[in-house]
Amino acid sequence: MHCASCATNIENFSKTLPGVKSAVVDYATQKGVVSFDENITNVGVITKGITDALGYKTTPATAEKNLEEEARSYQKEIKRQRNYTIFSWLLAIPIMFGTFREFWILSSLVPAFLANSYVLWLLTTPLILGPGRQFFIGTYRGLKHGFTDMNLLVATGTGAAYLLGVVNTLFPNLGFGGSEVAFFETAALLIAFLVLGRYLEVLTRGKASEAIRKLMGLKVKTARVVRDPEGKPMASNGAGGIEQEISIDEIKVGDLVVVKPGEKFPVDGIIRFGYSAVDESMITGESLPVEKKANDAVIGATINLTGLIRFEATKIGKDTMLAQIIKFIEDAQLAKPKIQKLADKVSGNFILVIHILALLVFLFWFFVGYDAFFVSGAKFLLSSIALSAVPASVFAVLLSITVLIISCPCAVGLATPSAIAAGTAKGAEYGILIKGGDALERASKVNAVVLDKTGTLTKGKPAVTDIMNVGSLDANQILQIAASAEKGSEHPLGDAIVKGALEKNLTLSPITRFQAIPGHGIEVVLDGKKVYLGNRQLMSAQKIALSDSAEEKMQRLEEGGKTAMIVAVNGTVEGLIAVADTLKENSAAAVSSLQKMGFEVLMITGDNWRTAEAIAKQIGIQNVLAEVLPANKALEVKKLQQQGRVVAMVGDGINDAPALTQADVGIAIGSGSDIAKEAGQIVLVKEDLRDIINAFALSKRTMRKIKANLFWAFIYNALGVPLAAGVLYPWFKFLVSPELAALFMAFSSVSVTLNTLLLRRYKFQYL
Repeated sequence: MHCASCATNIENFSKTLPGVKSAVVDYATQKGVVSFDENITNVGVITKGITDALGYKTTPATAEKNLEEEARSYQKEIKRQRNYTIFSWLLAIPIMFGTFREFWILSSLVPAFLANSYVLWLLTTPLILGPGRQFFIGTYRGLKHGFTDMNLLVATGTGAAYLLGVVNTLFPNLGFGGSEVAFFETAALLIAFLVLGRYLEVLTRGKASEAIRKLMGLKVKTARVVRDPEGKPMASNGAGGIEQEISIDEIKVGDLVVVKPGEKFPVDGIIRFGYSAVDESMITGESLPVEKKANDAVIGATINLTGLIRFEATKIGKDTMLAQIIKFIEDAQLAKPKIQKLADKVSGNFILVIHILALLVFLFWFFVGYDAFFVSGAKFLLSSIALSAVPASVFAVLLSITVLIISCPCAVGLATPSAIAAGTAKGAEYGILIKGGDALERASKVNAVVLDKTGTLTKGKPAVTDIMNVGSLDANQILQIAASAEKGSEHPLGDAIVKGALEKNLTLSPITRFQAIPGHGIEVVLDGKKVYLGNRQLMSAQKIALSDSAEEKMQRLEEGGKTAMIVAVNGTVEGLIAVADTLKENSAAAVSSLQKMGFEVLMITGDNWRTAEAIAKQIGIQNVLAEVLPANKALEVKKLQQQGRVVAMVGDGINDAPALTQADVGIAIGSGSDIAKEAGQIVLVKEDLRDIINAFALSKRTMRKIKANLFWAFIYNALGVPLAAGVLYPWFKFLVSPELAALFMAFSSVSVTLNTLLLRRYKFQYL
């Protein structure tokens, strides 16, 4: 693709194919994603349709080798445009000297034959047929398939200048200026500047995929595994196994992998043997090594620094965190914000509008402007053409050429995708994964942040703190009954109770019935007795009354920020068990910073009001949503949206997924459930909540870059086109030459991309 119009043409055509639901094509990365009904069509039909109808060659981007091929293709294109640039300037410079021979002291330095129009023709022709050929081939292909792009603008401009030079050389008496007016240097400099611009653009545009290529480079090729004599995985310390080196593609889930100091972990897994410090900076952005021991998780591509580690492979291939980060970035570069859709619509119709405008410019200056405003001595900037020597027709053609050349919409096409690519890559570098430009755009508008309590603000690893008897049973009996009941539950609070009982070496009894009551607790049958374990709502629903003493004790526990659960046996309350979850170390700092930045911060939890308010008080949150059932979290988010707030929901659990989806921006904690991470638009690889602040700051900075890029791109065309059309000529008696227009056009795209690359220097507030 050569410009944003190419991307728009492919996108619009793809949407017309039977079975295609949506299509997104990105000029900056040269990639596209098409969603289709596989009962109606398939990839082969779609790609063949694009090739047959539009002439573009497509390559499926489905495997790692495609990224390697993309890198090779990118380097090949850089080399091609570099060679074209060198060749163009080797010819353009002598052409320019020959044309300007009569100026300054050049007459004594430049040989006379170089000013001969036939020699200039001879030197210019290889430029047209060599480096300039790509523009004419692109134009032919586009017109053949019924669309236009920037190639038509360039080919029309350079072709007209070259043909004028040929006509004036062969037929000097036709009235187009004669052999003394050389247009060859116009065509030559146009090609030279345009090819230089394309070379610089390819160099800078390629930065969009650089983050992905760097991440791909983190992968290791081989791994050392321990398997039993039959070749089956061994998930122990590997005693009696056979150590062998295999390709990373051959690793199986459950394999015992050996990593020596200084080596990279090949895949994700859980340490089974060993202790070490691990450098995770390439994945999480955390600069300090992380201590790792048995049962700790390790991430593929991170570096084992000190000790020998044997770990069990749990995620391989596309399921590893590195593979998911790469997919995040690829998807992010193709997800367009609303602001880009406007730019695409403008650039998609731009080519036709400019050609109509160029025709109007020609008609005005040919029929009206030349006679009304032309004066002898007027000049083109950066041109040797003596305007007094050209008739009205040539004068009008030159201004039309200048309008065509200066108006290329490449800068508009690059403004948004290049900024999104840079912003998402910068975020990924520091463990903030953003799913696309639309997520960036929404995040920049957020004014309310809803924080889930358990696992988000707190560590999500509660422990039993208090056991109070209010009936005939003692503390150990109450804990034994509660732990036996919770043994079949996967709830964190239940897990804490079971661990507490096992630490006291209590024997757990089997249950004959288990029923979870979401948001309330559980009901089990234990030794023939019906046991209820849960909150007040559960007891109220079962018509089990709390004594004043039990209620007083429960309130006291809750006011201390603890979650108190009631144990009832056969309809009688026997005791209370309190479980507390500790806050993450940076929770209070993150909340304080968000509030200082002007965000409304709320905490949402299923805990009772007293416990919720006690926790909120510790971290400085005034707005609390408590006793919210998992199914109702999304409804609470929706209520805030209906009040006019732009809401970000931060959570980690499966029960947070509906709220993450409902929110304008869902932010999932990387250590949370896969479902939560799938539902969120932003994923924080680290558990540091201060990365929420970094994510919002990065989104605002990226959106400012996008708006600045679009502003300058549109301003460039808004000022450049009238200037090229000669609007100022009646007063200032100078005109922008086609050569100068080519220079402006080339550097407009490059300047937009270079401005975007300044995002690389952005420093996060918290690292």
